[in-house]
Amino acid sequence: MTDTNEMLPKHHQATQNEKLVIAASSLGTVFEWYDFYLYGLLATIISAQFFSGVNETTGFIFALAAFAAGFAVRPFGALVFGRIGDMVGRKNTFLVTMGLMGLSTFVVGLLPSYASIGVAAPIMLVLMRLIQGLALGGEYGGAATYVAEHAPNNRRGLYTSFIQTTATLGLFAALLVVIGTRTWLGEAAFKDWGWRVPFLVSIILLAVSLWIRMQLAESPVFQKMKDEGTTSKAPLTEAFGQWRNGKWVLVALLGAVAGQAVVWYTGQFYALFFLEKTLKVDGATANVLIAIALALGTPFFVLFGWLSDKIGRKQIILAGCALAALTYFPVFHALAEAANPALVEAQAKAPVTVFAAPETCSFQFDPIGRNKFDRSGCDVAKSTLAKAGIPYRTEPYGAGEISVGQTAVPASDLKTYSARIAVAVEQAGYPAKADPARTDKVMVVAILFWLVLLVTMVYGPIAALLVELFPSRIRYTSMSLPYHIGNGWFGGFLPTTAFAMVAATGDIYYGLWYPIVVAGLTVVAGLLFLPETFRRNIDD
Repeated sequence: MTDTNEMLPKHHQATQNEKLVIAASSLGTVFEWYDFYLYGLLATIISAQFFSGVNETTGFIFALAAFAAGFAVRPFGALVFGRIGDMVGRKNTFLVTMGLMGLSTFVVGLLPSYASIGVAAPIMLVLMRLIQGLALGGEYGGAATYVAEHAPNNRRGLYTSFIQTTATLGLFAALLVVIGTRTWLGEAAFKDWGWRVPFLVSIILLAVSLWIRMQLAESPVFQKMKDEGTTSKAPLTEAFGQWRNGKWVLVALLGAVAGQAVVWYTGQFYALFFLEKTLKVDGATANVLIAIALALGTPFFVLFGWLSDKIGRKQIILAGCALAALTYFPVFHALAEAANPALVEAQAKAPVTVFAAPETCSFQFDPIGRNKFDRSGCDVAKSTLAKAGIPYRTEPYGAGEISVGQTAVPASDLKTYSARIAVAVEQAGYPAKADPARTDKVMVVAILFWLVLLVTMVYGPIAALLVELFPSRIRYTSMSLPYHIGNGWFGGFLPTTAFAMVAATGDIYYGLWYPIVVAGLTVVAGLLFLPETFRRNIDD
C-alpha cells in the first residue's frame, strides 16, 4: 500500500504511529470491500448461475436483489456491532466483523448452482450475502471511528479520507482480480466456473487482514473512557432513545448520507451495470473502463478530505449531491452515445412504440418463474424488447402491436410475434451488442471519471462529518446506523430499484430519477438542518 506520507502535504505528515493506524485500518477495510463488491461485479454471471429458473429480466433483477440483500441488513449489523464497539472496544469488534466477512465470501465460491440443486442455491447465496451485510454493518463505523480518534482535530478529514478510499480501492482490487481471471481462463471458462476464483482467493486476504489488524492497539479515546469508567452501559438507548442525539441521527441520514449513498452507487455500480446490461458493452471491456476511471479518481478522496479540513465538510458534500442531480441525465445520455452509438442512432431513426391498453400488460418482473409473458401482445412485445435491451415507449391503446420507426409489427400471431419483433429491430439497426470498434473508450472513461469525481466529493469528507456529529461514548453506534441505512438502503437498493423502473417503463434513463430525487432532497435537508462540524473537538 502507498506510504500515506507520500500523499500528505509536508506540514501535515503523519507520525509513525498515525501512519500505522491509517495504513492498517485502511488496508484491512479494503479487503472487506473487495469481498463485498465481488458480487456486484459478477451480477450478470451470478444471475445465470443462481437464478436460471426464471426469465432473463426477472433473473437479473433477482440477482440485483440478492446483491441488495447484503445492504438490507447492514443497519442491523450497525446496531449489533456498534453496541459492542461502544461497550467493549473498537479493535476487537472489527476483528470479528472481518472474520465473518471473509468466511462468507469464501463460501460463495463453493456454492452449487441452480442447475445442480435448484432453489436451494439462491437461498444459500442470499444467506451468505446477509452474513456479509451484517459484518460490513459493524466494520465501517469501527474503522472510521478508530482512525478519527487517532487524528489531530485539524487533520481529521484528511486522515479519515484514507478510510473513504477503501471502498473504491476494494472495488478496484476486485476489478483487477476479475479482469485477470477472465483474461487467464477465457470468457467461456470464466462464465462456467472461473467466476468462483475471485471468491476463493479471499481466504488469503482474510488471513493477511486479520494479521494486520491484530498489530493495532485500542483507540486512545476509548481506552481513556475505559480507564475512567465512562463507557456507555446502554449505547442503543443513549443513541436512539433520547431525542437530543436521535435527531442528529435523522439529520445525518437525510441531510448527508442518503445523497452520498445514491451518488456513490450511481457512479460506481449503476454506471457499470448500465454499460454492461443496457448498452451491451462486453463485461471485460466494461470492467477495464470502470477500473481506469476509478484509478484516476481515487486520489480525489484524499483531496476533498484535506479540503474539508480547510473549508468544511457540509458544503463539499452538498455540492457533490447538487452536481449529481443536475448532470446525471445529460451524462448518461453522453455515455450511451460514446459506448453504443448504434443504439442511440437506431433509437433516433426508428423509435419503438408499443400500442397496448394498460390492462393487457403485465409488469415485466416474475418472482416465481411461472409467467412466460406470452398471453398478450403487450407481454410478448415488452418481454422481447426488455430482453434485448431496446428502449421503447408505450401508447395506452391497441392490442400490443408495435411500430419500429415506420414499420408496423402486428400482434396477430403470438407464437411468431417475438421472432418478428427481433427481425424488425435488427433491420432498423438496433445492435445486439455494442461494436467495440465504434465505442469511444476515451470518452467513456472521461464520463466515468466525472461520475467518480462526484463520488469523491460526497464520500471523501463523510466519515469525519459523522464522527464529529456524535459524542465519543456512543459514537460507534450513532454514526454507524445512519451510514448503513443510507448506504445499505438508499444506496444498496439503487441498482435493483432503477432497473425495475426501466423494466416498467421501457425508458433506459428512467431509473436515474431515483438518485436524482434522493440527492436533491439531501441538498435541501442538508442546507436547512445539517451543522458544520469541521472545527469540533471529538475527544469528549
